[in-house]
Amino acid sequence: MTEQHAIYQEVSSLLETLFEIDPADIKPEARLYEDLELDSIDAVDMVVHLQKKTGKKIKPDEFKAVRTVQDVVDAVERLLKDE
Repeated sequence: MTEQHAIYQEVSSLLETLFEIDPADIKPEARLYEDLELDSIDAVDMVVHLQKKTGKKIKPDEFKAVRTVQDVVDAVERLLKDE
């Protein structure tokens, strides 16, 4: 399993658990706000959980550009590589 795939699984389970999103709706291209109906407070919750999982500080600027599930995965992957 690639690191990116592992991160994707983690992000997917987070979306399911935290926001009760149907797993069938979670796809790499799914837009967080339009397709999954998250709001800015949900996004902050997600960042907090990802920080706990990764043990890394996530800069808000890095998540401003995040629009899709894949963007979240890419942002987390970048974070883990910046050690």
